[in-house]
Amino acid sequence: MSKNTETATAQMTATYQKLLDADSRQAPAGLRAERPGDFGAAPIEAERYISQEFFDREAKAIWPHVWQMACREEDIPEVGDVHVYDVVDHSILVVRCGPDTIRAYPNSCLHRGRKLLDESGRVEALRCTFHGWSWELGGELKSLPCRQQFAALSDEDLALPEIRVGRWGGFVFVNPDPDAPPLTDYLGVLPEHFARWKPEERWKAVHVARRIPCNWKVAQEAFMESYHVIATHPQILSVFDDVGSEYDIYDAHVNRNVAAFGEPSPHLRDRPSGRAVVEAMFGMWGRDATDLDEDSALPPREILGEAARSAIGRAAKTDLDAATDAEMLDAIVYNVFPNFAPWGGFAPNIVYRWLPDGRDVDSCIMEVMILKPVPPGTEKPRGVPVHWLGEDEPWVNATELPILGAVIDQDMGNMPSVQSGLKASGTGKVHLATYMESRIRHFHATLDRYMAALDG
Repeated sequence: MSKNTETATAQMTATYQKLLDADSRQAPAGLRAERPGDFGAAPIEAERYISQEFFDREAKAIWPHVWQMACREEDIPEVGDVHVYDVVDHSILVVRCGPDTIRAYPNSCLHRGRKLLDESGRVEALRCTFHGWSWELGGELKSLPCRQQFAALSDEDLALPEIRVGRWGGFVFVNPDPDAPPLTDYLGVLPEHFARWKPEERWKAVHVARRIPCNWKVAQEAFMESYHVIATHPQILSVFDDVGSEYDIYDAHVNRNVAAFGEPSPHLRDRPSGRAVVEAMFGMWGRDATDLDEDSALPPREILGEAARSAIGRAAKTDLDAATDAEMLDAIVYNVFPNFAPWGGFAPNIVYRWLPDGRDVDSCIMEVMILKPVPPGTEKPRGVPVHWLGEDEPWVNATELPILGAVIDQDMGNMPSVQSGLKASGTGKVHLATYMESRIRHFHATLDRYMAALDG
């Protein structure tokens, strides 16, 4: 790291670490794992977002070789449940074939190639509707009409080929590359950092999706920095420290942004009072702050942290006394290359995923999930089905996203215009901040490594 970048980084990240110093509880080691990265100051090419040729090469370089989150375990809780995971030209069946066994296969009949399933569902066997070939859930050939016509092929020859499956935190991952590193290596610090938050003990209570007219990277990168808040989300500046956000780079596949709520932005000319910050946060939560102690000398984050601990602890019937204010309030957002972004902490446990929309360089699918605790002594519910919004439908129509929908709609105001603006660029260059957009730079550095391996 250059001396100038190191100095700037120290100045930018000091705020968040100081907030952890002042937290009412001791922050866990994972939150203290500050790790800035230096990816220089060079611009990147606009063609990465708008060129069909680049998209096609990128598709060959990434999706056949990376671990990618396909679904949650509670999406396929019963034997016979199948989730169809599609990305670009790949279609993969993720199958619960035993009480604790999940396997994955290409969604393609070994006879003439027809998709075995067109949508997720529940089956007793994997059967092709074209000629009636069928397989057991474990991939073994079950039957085919006129078997003697294929006497040269053994049942072993006709078993469904398996795709690698990995499981972590209640998420199911797939990787078509048999030579890729294990999922545990790929995820880096993620299992260690999330051990305290136990995503495996939560269930997918919300799942909303929508097509967006922009490249999948344009959509994803809109959620990888806090730099845009001052212009795009000015209504939260009184309760959100955008400037003090921390950006951490852990390895080739994992990075993180931590940003504080309950702390005003330094961009504000007049710093709001502590009472005003508390009241504004309560307003965002849809709660009444009139019963709070008017004379409290406690810092706003401590008041808000305790309020969140109490409310969420009661709702989940769990003891959150050891949870830090940061873990109750802040945006603790990890990105796992290429397209998976789970939030840490004890609330609100949001998960983002962005996927290309087929082979269209100018379109993508954005998904927002929310994980909620499973009440003690109860079985984990089946994950909710996807609520698909119309292509022009606002996210605020998804009432299961009470606060988040309106914020995402503000982001939607940028994304299509970024896509068209990149095509109108006079320089063909995209200029990124060295620190506040370092996670975007990190993504493209990893993408470059996969592209180089393709060119090989």
